[in-house]
Amino acid sequence: MSASRHSWPEGVGRIVLPQTDSTMKEAARVAASSPFPQWILALDQTAGHGRRGRPWTMPKGNFAATLVMFPNEAAAQIALRSFVASLALFDAVADVTGRSDMLALKWPNDVLLNGGKFAGILLERGANHLSIGIGANLAAAPPVSDVEPSPFPPVSLNAEASVQATPEEFLDALAPAYAHWEAQFVTYGFNPIRTAWLARAAKLGQPIRARTTQEEHHGTFEDVDADGNLVLRQSAGTLSIPAAEVFF
Repeated sequence: MSASRHSWPEGVGRIVLPQTDSTMKEAARVAASSPFPQWILALDQTAGHGRRGRPWTMPKGNFAATLVMFPNEAAAQIALRSFVASLALFDAVADVTGRSDMLALKWPNDVLLNGGKFAGILLERGANHLSIGIGANLAAAPPVSDVEPSPFPPVSLNAEASVQATPEEFLDALAPAYAHWEAQFVTYGFNPIRTAWLARAAKLGQPIRARTTQEEHHGTFEDVDADGNLVLRQSAGTLSIPAAEVFF
């Protein structure tokens, strides 16, 4: 695989660790002493986690990194960076494979590769920082028995695209891609991010199910609104959903 054609973003640090407990925990430690944006990549995690504290299984050669940054916007605006990160992941995969036809973005923050789950994104806010954690199956998908039951089985870049990328190579593609979309977000707000995300969205205009902690909603995936909510078209009108698990 050739190196990324993009250069490393100016003013952003790069830390590569042979092993850590979790890049999210490392980000919190780094933020306390070095208040500037940095990518933290770990080649092995002993205590990685995903959303709602779920364990994140990481076979050797897979990608686990966290971007620690220091935004000062309102909480709702900061949360929209999950869409920024999704676009960056999409572009990084397209960069290292030379293809984008296998990719789709699933609301709110999953990246699908040939319909399976290739990557996940986790945002955590600290007292003075934001950590954007990204896990991606580069070399191998974890066994289905090691992940939560899902209609989106884990898949890997190696198996689906016949591309072997090291975590360091993938970071060299991801960091410039994130910097590009972050600049768009900071300069122009959420609208260009939303437009670009919808252009890459899985099942837009098609029937889906959205399961919240209380109930399940059926409808047509019509839009993502200005607050990042999922918009479902139902017979009685539209419904905006701020948080849910989506099923096709």
